[in-house]
Amino acid sequence: MRVLVPVDGSECSMRALGFAADFVCRFDATLDVVHFTDSPGADTERLAEQVSNVLESEGLDGETEIIGDVRLSNLKASDQVGKDILGLVKERDYDHVVMGHHGTGRIGKLLLGSAANTVSKSGTVPTTIVP
Repeated sequence: MRVLVPVDGSECSMRALGFAADFVCRFDATLDVVHFTDSPGADTERLAEQVSNVLESEGLDGETEIIGDVRLSNLKASDQVGKDILGLVKERDYDHVVMGHHGTGRIGKLLLGSAANTVSKSGTVPTTIVP
């Protein structure tokens, strides 16, 4: 089983990463971690280090894949990230996605959408949402 965990550095995405690390250990699966950004930099490097620390604490080796050149200029940026995640799922044939979800409320969802909503509502891949 191949599991994908998109991370953005938020507490909920790091909780999702911890959950996924435990999950893959229990089910002898593989784990890939990805971060989508339109401007890689020092924050991206810190996030990659944070991910490495979580994976090491779970006894896993791995790297964070940084995907740049993401089209985040529109109002529903999180919807675009969700679509990019789904594209990666299809391209690389992932069996499961584990991701965090911010509790932004109705107004936040209306204005910004939600990458987690986009992925889970697509129905194309089993998705675990970690609050």
